[in-house]
Amino acid sequence: MNKVVTKFTRNVPHWQPRVTPVDLAEATEDQLEALSVTPSNTKVSEYVLTLAHDVESLKVRSPLFNGIMYDSGGLSRAERELGALGASMVNHCIYCAAVHAMRHAQLEKSTEVTDRLFRDGARAELGARDRAIFDFARALSECPSEAGPEHMDALRAAGLDEAEILDLILSASLFGWANRLMHVLGDPVKTESAEA
Repeated sequence: MNKVVTKFTRNVPHWQPRVTPVDLAEATEDQLEALSVTPSNTKVSEYVLTLAHDVESLKVRSPLFNGIMYDSGGLSRAERELGALGASMVNHCIYCAAVHAMRHAQLEKSTEVTDRLFRDGARAELGARDRAIFDFARALSECPSEAGPEHMDALRAAGLDEAEILDLILSASLFGWANRLMHVLGDPVKTESAEA
């Protein structure tokens, strides 16, 4: 039996779809073409196989995801993950928050920021740049109009330039959408065998 994970963690849970994913061995030519580009150019996950039911959307989604999260220049990879983590925490997407926290910790070679965020939430003690990034992503995710001039001023005061701010907007916005899609298509679960 699988137990739905409800608390933030850096240990990435299994994502269990509610919709039967496309069977790769039985995928159509169009589905295989859409699956040829994967998020972060890694394996074809159950989530991506679930999205393959809508071929036209998937053909756009994966390249867009890779461009926003992995393109060179602009905001650092770790800071894009922090922006996505802020959105995922607001939306209480346990799976996405775990992935972004894990990636942030790997890129920074430290769990300090994500430990503080998961322990203390939005009031966690953060450095000025991380604070500005997290607060902006959180405000944008809670209600776009809440991300106001004071947030922009804080980002600029923390040293972010226009290209970095755009990357932050894109990473937080991408996960504002992706979190909601993951919620309706499946659940983050801990399997009984994983607990043993």
